[in-house]
Amino acid sequence: MNDIIIRQADNGDVDEILRIYDSARRYMRSTGNQTQWINGYPSRDHVLADVSRGGAYVGEDREGHIFMAFAFIIGDDPTYSLIEDGHWLNDRPYGTIHRLGSDGSHPGVLRRCVEFCFSKINNLRLDTHTDNAPVRAAVACLGFTRCGIIYCDDGSPRIAYQKEITPCL
Repeated sequence: MNDIIIRQADNGDVDEILRIYDSARRYMRSTGNQTQWINGYPSRDHVLADVSRGGAYVGEDREGHIFMAFAFIIGDDPTYSLIEDGHWLNDRPYGTIHRLGSDGSHPGVLRRCVEFCFSKINNLRLDTHTDNAPVRAAVACLGFTRCGIIYCDDGSPRIAYQKEITPCL
């Protein structure tokens, strides 16, 4: 994992990001998650919007192989303004991880993504589909707290999580 570089993606990375998302979709289907990332989501338009906002990131190994992609946004996420069946841990500024995917060639992708994001801000939120058992297990292993249910733009529910780290003095 020490030989991994996470960097901001650019337009030249879009096809690789879409390849990773296709691989992640196949993995989801193979693990029983038939309902997340359907109907072409995330699309080229989503990726291009993430790139244009400066919120698209890729992880690559020392050979330059891009194997992970995600969106990371610091600031209020409109889909997180309403939470049901719980509450956020706090209202302090936070970063949100969205659309994390991997081609399966390297383990520990969520852990590495979270470490990177914590290097930018000490309060993180993320969400996942109820059918995404591998991500739910990994999020719990990383110490995130289940905070409740949020709803995507299309109205579909997601389990929402948050974790804050306190810097050492």
